[in-house]
Amino acid sequence: MNNYYLLEQASAASYGMAVYIPVIAMIVMIFMAVPIWVVLGLGSIAMLLATDVLPLSLVGESLFDGIDAFALIAIPLFILTGDVLVRTGLSNKLLDVAEATTGSARSGLGTSTVLGCGFFACISGSDAAGAAAVGRMTIDRLVDRGYPKAYACALVASGACTGILIPPSIAYIIIGLILGISASTLFLAAAIPGLLIMFSIMATNVVLNAINGYEDSKTGFSMKHWLSTIYRSRDALLIPFIILGGIYSGIFTPTEAAAVAVLVGLTIGLYQKSITWRDFPKMLYSSAKINGIILPIIAMSLPLAQTLAVLEIPQSFVVQMTDITEDPVYLTLIMIGILILAGCVMETTPNIVVLSPILLPLAQSIGMDEIHFCIMMVTALGVGFITPPLGLNLFVVSGVTQTPVLQVARYAAPYVFSMLLVVLLLAFVPEISLWALQFN
Repeated sequence: MNNYYLLEQASAASYGMAVYIPVIAMIVMIFMAVPIWVVLGLGSIAMLLATDVLPLSLVGESLFDGIDAFALIAIPLFILTGDVLVRTGLSNKLLDVAEATTGSARSGLGTSTVLGCGFFACISGSDAAGAAAVGRMTIDRLVDRGYPKAYACALVASGACTGILIPPSIAYIIIGLILGISASTLFLAAAIPGLLIMFSIMATNVVLNAINGYEDSKTGFSMKHWLSTIYRSRDALLIPFIILGGIYSGIFTPTEAAAVAVLVGLTIGLYQKSITWRDFPKMLYSSAKINGIILPIIAMSLPLAQTLAVLEIPQSFVVQMTDITEDPVYLTLIMIGILILAGCVMETTPNIVVLSPILLPLAQSIGMDEIHFCIMMVTALGVGFITPPLGLNLFVVSGVTQTPVLQVARYAAPYVFSMLLVVLLLAFVPEISLWALQFN
């Protein structure tokens, strides 16, 4: 932010109700289902008018500065990549690979469904997109194999949480932009935590299946079938190889990897005649609709974040929390609790842009590395996608299958618990997140 705007540092306490009334109004608007970007925009303007710590012209400048970033181009490109895979049928091939890998084992179809969600996460970076795409392709098959429909929905909703946890993830691009951390570094740090979440969901399904006897595959693993599936799906496997291999090897930035993946996916689809050029505008429109939800939130959040910084809200929050306790364990648990509660009622993007600048100083005050904090934050928010009342993935799969969302939420409870255990493990064992950075 230009130093011209830093007129003076002011504490939140000195402005009293001038700060609290806009905050309360924003909370009320959220529960009234007002669009988040409208809430953030009105909240920013109200707080600027009430406190007068920054000129109102900041809003207009920040709207442009907030989205004038090369890294943000990756978001619509990753969304477009996921849409290309679905429309070309390449996503079906990825699910075939997942089923050939684990489908013959006990609980195999359930495990392969979660693995398929992981494959989709490696491409689209979006959990809601994964829940919808994988749900349409697998839920009926899970029901045919013996799973209750609501349980199948809960399994897909839980597996789709890997969309924001396994790199490349839109959430890590956004939090990296907000906190000034390289997305490539966050992707590297998030690899092991993302896999841990995926394996915890798989393990939970195996345990629940053993207790309830939903599925008992009697076919053995066939190396010949597995190799033939890999060969048939080589074109689909090329996409995650390009994205992950390019990013981790340093050949591509995340934005460049997403662009190359779109180009390769379109080339494959056109060559195989699974899509035509007439489908391309539809794919662009679909990507633009999702992107039109994310970018206004980021743009509107920046003036609010700058106002909060000048008012020293993050510093005041640190003081208030450390007045309660200075124990790092308790403060970490408080942060996790805040993130999970926030994830229950609001989507990941607004949570990141609002909470990350406030919680990071608290994390740093107890010696937590900023990259470790980012991994913990995104993972904790990911739990919210299957946690009532507003668990987004629950509503997505419920809408796809016309299954009551409360039934889906009941079956999702064990998965919430298993993911919480992983969040705690990541929070208190930072080496899990930071170990891979030695290869950066």
